[in-house]
Amino acid sequence: MKFTMFEKETKNKKYCDNPYRAINFSRDDEGNLICPNGKKFIFKYEKKVRKNKYGRTEEFYECEDCEGCPHRSECCKRTTRNRTVSLNRELTSMHKEVINNLESIHGVLLCMNRSIQSEGTFGIIKWNRSYKRLFRRGLDNVILELTLISCGYNLYKYNNKLNRKTLVA
Repeated sequence: MKFTMFEKETKNKKYCDNPYRAINFSRDDEGNLICPNGKKFIFKYEKKVRKNKYGRTEEFYECEDCEGCPHRSECCKRTTRNRTVSLNRELTSMHKEVINNLESIHGVLLCMNRSIQSEGTFGIIKWNRSYKRLFRRGLDNVILELTLISCGYNLYKYNNKLNRKTLVA
């Protein structure tokens, strides 16, 4: 399944090849990041973020010295302090895995098949049945309404299937 920035990370060449993105920094033997100007980003601390049910671990790196850097205006948003970057290794590896899966031949075929199958159903519901919008508010009510619409669509298909059998027999 595509993640939020999938299109930008795969299609936007300017964004992908930006040398000032922390993901594009090279690493030295000790595991520290090296910026395009050759400055070291030293590991500061690791932080566990528990905003979702799984939690995540972010690593924070800070540049040893950004003063007098010719790339500072392109690299840093803050002009008063050294640049700090955070990396989530698990998330980065998952993003690479998703990109590899979706850009493989098998992934492209699955995406194409999925879009064809779902588009037909939604097209029939929206165009042929004139269902333009949700009328209920709240997650539970929206789920209930979509379930009722889906049941109605399935009953419609089942009825057509029964009618075809009686016409043939």
